[in-house]
Amino acid sequence: MFPVLRRVGQLAQHLSPPSSVPGPFSTSIFRSFSIPAPPFPAARNMATGNSGKITDWVVPTDKSGEFKRQVSVFRNWISREPGAQFPPEKDRYHLYVSYACPWAHRTLITRKLKGLEDIITYTSVHWHLGPQGWRFAATDENIPGANTTPDPLHSSFTHLRNIYFDNEPNYEGRFTVPVLYDKKTNRIVSNESAEIIRMFYYEFDDLLADQYKNIDLFPEALRSQIDATNEWTYNDVNNGVYKSGFATTQEAYEKAVTTLFSSLDKIESYLAGSKSPYYFGDNITETDIRLFTTIVRFDPVYVQHFKCNVRDIRSGYPAIHQWLRRLYWDVPAFRETTQFEHIKKHYTKSHSQINPFGITPVGPTPDILPKDEEVRAIGGVKN
Repeated sequence: MFPVLRRVGQLAQHLSPPSSVPGPFSTSIFRSFSIPAPPFPAARNMATGNSGKITDWVVPTDKSGEFKRQVSVFRNWISREPGAQFPPEKDRYHLYVSYACPWAHRTLITRKLKGLEDIITYTSVHWHLGPQGWRFAATDENIPGANTTPDPLHSSFTHLRNIYFDNEPNYEGRFTVPVLYDKKTNRIVSNESAEIIRMFYYEFDDLLADQYKNIDLFPEALRSQIDATNEWTYNDVNNGVYKSGFATTQEAYEKAVTTLFSSLDKIESYLAGSKSPYYFGDNITETDIRLFTTIVRFDPVYVQHFKCNVRDIRSGYPAIHQWLRRLYWDVPAFRETTQFEHIKKHYTKSHSQINPFGITPVGPTPDILPKDEEVRAIGGVKN
C-alpha cells in the first residue's frame, strides 16, 4: 500500500453507497463476515499532485510538506456466507505483492501462518518502483525471492498498473500492493492489506487442516485491544516512518519523527514490562504481524533513508529488539517472507525524490542480528 485518490466522487461512492452497488467499488463487503473490519480511513487528497508523478510522494505545491497516504479503493470481501460474491475456494485467488512493501508483507506472513500456501498463489513484483509504478520481473532477470517472476496470469502485462486498468479503465489512484485477485472472474477483490489479512484469518478455515484452523490471529477476547493498538501504531509507527521520510519541510519532519519515537518508547516500555513472548501473550496476533513489518525494516532502511535516526532498534530498544528477533528467528512465516535485498534496493533506488542518485548504503550489517548477539556497545556492557 502506498499513497491517495484523486477521484473524490468515487471515494464518496465507496464510503457511503447503497448496499447493492455493484462492481469493483462495492462496499457491501462487511454485511456477511464475522469479524470487525478496520475503520475506513478519512478521505485525503491525491499524493501525486499536479505533476501526476508516481515518484512524487508529497504534492510539490503542498506547503505543509506532509505525506498523506492513499485510501484503498477495491474493498470487496471473500466470505464463507452462502451466496457470497467471492467464496473461499482453493486456487481461485492470487496475491500480487512486493517483498519490499511492509503492507504487502503482512499478507505473506498471514498466508503462511494460516497454511494457505496451497490455496492462494502469489507473485512478487520487481523491487523497483518507477514512473509507471511497480513492474514485473522479466524472464531473463535473476531477482532473489520466490515467485519474483513475470505475471503468470497475464502474459502481456508488464506492470501492476495493467491489472488496475483492466479492472477500472479510468482508475487514477496509485497502483499499490498488495492486490488480492480473483482468477475466476478476473477481478480485483481487494487492495487493502488490513482487510486482506482478516479475510485470511477465518474465511478459508473450512479448507484447512485443524493445525491451521486453530491458529487464531484475532481472538475475540483481544479484539478491542488489538483494534485500539492498531489505531495509534498505524498512524504513529507504520505510517510514521513514511511521514518522517517523505516530509518536504523541516516542521513536517520534526513533527512526524517526534511522534514516531515517542510511540516507539511507549512500545518499548510495554514490552519491557511484559513476561510474554508476543505483544498480547503467548500466541502471535495481528498486532505482532502489523508491527513486525515496520520494525524489521527500521535499522536497514528507515534509520538512514527516512531520517529516523534518533535511535536504532538494535542499540536503542532492547525489548523491541528481543521481540523482533524472536519472531524472525523462531517463526518461519516471518523469516521466510522477509527479503532484505528487495527492501533495501526498493527504498533507496525507487525514491528519487529523497535519494536522487539511488545509492544503497552497505550497512547496517547484518540486516538483523542473531538472537544471541548484540551490538558491540551493548555486548560489552553485558560482559
